[in-house]
Amino acid sequence: MFTPTVGPIVGHTTTDHARIFLRGDHDNNLAFAGIRYRRQGDTAWSKGHFVQLKAYRDMTDVIVLQGLQPDTTYEYQAGWLSPLSPTHTVETVQELPLQWPRKTYHLRTQPHETSTPRAYIVGSCRYLRITRGVPLLPGLGDRTFAGINRVVEQADPPINAVLMTGDQVYLDDLNVIAPDRNYKNILFKYRTAFTQPHIRKLMSSVPTYMILDDHEIEDNWPAYKTGNDEVLYANAMSAYSLYQASHSPAHELSSAGTFNKSLKRYWYLVAHGDIEWFVTDSRTQRNLAADDRRILDDEQEQTLLKWLIHSPARVKFVVTSVMFFPDSKRNDGDAWQAFAKQRLRLLETIRNQGIKNVIFVSGDVHGSMTSRLYHSQDPDFEVNTVVSSPFYNSKLLPFAKASDFIFDLPLARTEHGEYHYALTSPVVSQDNFARLHVAAQSVQVTFHDRDGHPLQTVDIPLR
Repeated sequence: MFTPTVGPIVGHTTTDHARIFLRGDHDNNLAFAGIRYRRQGDTAWSKGHFVQLKAYRDMTDVIVLQGLQPDTTYEYQAGWLSPLSPTHTVETVQELPLQWPRKTYHLRTQPHETSTPRAYIVGSCRYLRITRGVPLLPGLGDRTFAGINRVVEQADPPINAVLMTGDQVYLDDLNVIAPDRNYKNILFKYRTAFTQPHIRKLMSSVPTYMILDDHEIEDNWPAYKTGNDEVLYANAMSAYSLYQASHSPAHELSSAGTFNKSLKRYWYLVAHGDIEWFVTDSRTQRNLAADDRRILDDEQEQTLLKWLIHSPARVKFVVTSVMFFPDSKRNDGDAWQAFAKQRLRLLETIRNQGIKNVIFVSGDVHGSMTSRLYHSQDPDFEVNTVVSSPFYNSKLLPFAKASDFIFDLPLARTEHGEYHYALTSPVVSQDNFARLHVAAQSVQVTFHDRDGHPLQTVDIPLR
């Protein structure tokens, strides 16, 4: 067997199952990928779990490991093969005397106890320029993931998941000169981005959740969409579905353990004890019409509102790739600032329902910060935001700074009062990522530089 050409990537992981993405290749028309695993400390490997790889999926697939034990470390090996006989099936490959790749990976299932302290890595915007099929200095962007790996290795409590909130790839890195529209080129960009050594190490061991932003398609999509962009969109979303959405909870798993490969939507929910994450798709379902301007489609908005109202989660994280607040002095129509009515509907629901401990998590702006939103007439209302960006910035783009945002005007006014916000941290204007430690009394947010050194720590009190 051969080492995966991309991956393995540990995706959605619960107390009893894990989804692992990997890519093979093909020497002929028949290829299979497989995984075997065992609890750390055991000597016997499980029987191999195999899938047949298909060219129309770029020789990628996801293998689901089921029947796992909570809060348990597992070792696993992963590989692919292209057997000589064209008659082989997933069942017959299991019986072959295979020599597995020697590399052993580790993953840990989620704890079952509700009150267990948990920790997460959050970040966005990893720039990687590829020109004529050659990545330009890819190690510069991968350096941040080396820093993340250092934090993961020393973390207490352990890191439960990594959340990448958008712009994991830049298809439009040379948008004026040579944007990627060809499907083959787009797939190559994903393979290159996800096979750099440090990000590959991270994703092979820590459950990684992703959601797209505009650069998975093109800058400020769909504001600048033209009639020539239909093929671009189809190719971009096909690649996104394979490499980012495939191992996410957006794909349903039946009670019988059947993995549904059809994809109805890109947004999804992650539940870790009394902590829940609603990961929104704030990019592909936008409506820019003046009479019903929205950043989330109606189904997604209604589901989000119901979750906010009815979920018993103690802490509710809402991931949105673009900033919920603060508002920018340069309103380019891309963030929630430009969808004020829908944003106000969410805020009024949170305030009127008395929902506590809602934290919006986003990226996009190439600057990191925490901010608190409050209400002039309702002292019980409070919403916080954590912005974490970028993993790695282009040398051609500036970093955000505090003076880029509006702090002297209300975010919104209603007949019942005004919404105001204030920074609760300095703005980080360098490559960075955030570590979120959710404890009993607070969410501790630590921003780290690209080498993993802490820059600043902010406590968001829980109520």
